[in-house]
Amino acid sequence: MVDFFIHRPVFSTVCALLIILAGGAVIPTLPIAQFPDLAPPQVTVTSFYTGASAQTVESAVTTPLEQQINGAEGMKYLTSSSTNDGVSSITATFELTRNPDLASVDIQNRVNTAQGRLPNAVKQVGITVQKSSQNFVFGAAVYSPDGRYPPLFMSNYLDVYVRDSLKRVPGVAEVFLFGERKYSMRLWLDPVRMASRALTAPDVVNALGEQNVEVAAGQVGSQPAVPGQAFQISVRAVGRLSEASQFDNIILKSNSDGTLVRLKDVGRAELGAEDYGSNLDYNGSESVGIGVTQLSTANALDVHRLCLAELYRLAKRFPPGMKVEVAFDTTDAVSESIRDVVSTLGEAIFLVILVIFIFLQDWRSTVIPAVTMFSMTTIASSTTRPVASVMPNRVRVLIEKPSSLTKANVPISETGIVTAGMTVDCQS
Repeated sequence: MVDFFIHRPVFSTVCALLIILAGGAVIPTLPIAQFPDLAPPQVTVTSFYTGASAQTVESAVTTPLEQQINGAEGMKYLTSSSTNDGVSSITATFELTRNPDLASVDIQNRVNTAQGRLPNAVKQVGITVQKSSQNFVFGAAVYSPDGRYPPLFMSNYLDVYVRDSLKRVPGVAEVFLFGERKYSMRLWLDPVRMASRALTAPDVVNALGEQNVEVAAGQVGSQPAVPGQAFQISVRAVGRLSEASQFDNIILKSNSDGTLVRLKDVGRAELGAEDYGSNLDYNGSESVGIGVTQLSTANALDVHRLCLAELYRLAKRFPPGMKVEVAFDTTDAVSESIRDVVSTLGEAIFLVILVIFIFLQDWRSTVIPAVTMFSMTTIASSTTRPVASVMPNRVRVLIEKPSSLTKANVPISETGIVTAGMTVDCQS
């Protein structure tokens, strides 16, 4: 068989080229990873108790939720935090073999069971249960170089037009906004004027809850109706208030002489941000940060590539004077490692071809073993794939292409990677 190919160099070259083409067609179908996930699944439960201290949040919200969540199937441990701004966060970490979707459903059911023990203010705001990860893929800053837009506007724009689009990218766990500012109607009360009118802060909250509501006003002329009724009209009443002047006219109290005490008599209303607890600057300009985390089962390189493509696509629609830049990127180390591997393989192939030419002293004679070497490398990338997932002495080599990332598995010896007769030293 060997003599057959040696005496027919053209036929051998054609066979080698066919093998190369077949291997090239197989490489894009290779999976990125065949090994077990290293990051355990996590589910985060977040709730808000507006105005409560950290101790109050811990005793009224965090502890009841922890008692109910504890003992979920496949759970390893719980971590929680309660802050002075009323935020309760509980993270449940599960075994690697636990399905993240089933774990999230299990936690959601347990949270629903515990809601009867929580304050009404927490239940009105809502409790969020979602799969999460602490691994940030990248962070970007959105800012206005000329100071045309305040953080309040940029934060609201990102919340409405950017955050939801990034969440739909495959592999994204959560999208965070740092230095976030949400539009909110802020009520400022004067304690002296309130005391002179025998009013307290709960009185203002109760009046706000009674008068700032959506009203189902019904219809006029609906059946059964009097004879001759020709029209049926839906009644639309003023619902939730939207202007500061409307909030100023909220009635807080009715005196015995018939006079009314309104909000503007004891304070004022203004449109501002819901929270001013954090500020973010980028290159000396006020900005809003975007942080993207990945799911425990996702590939960081794919998430990074797809999210940046989506972010830059959305950036083309930004208002004039608003820009976005990547502030930090955790996939740089992985990308540089891939480039080093590709560079090392290229240098090794060149040296092998050079050695063959030195010994044969003829370029035509060098072509056949060189093409054969490429074909053997391609075969190694496609035939060792089924074995690499179960053999501990195998190593994965990532090959970066302009449009996608694929992987080839090659055997490894005690001193390095052996591929088609060439050795590449492994460095940690």
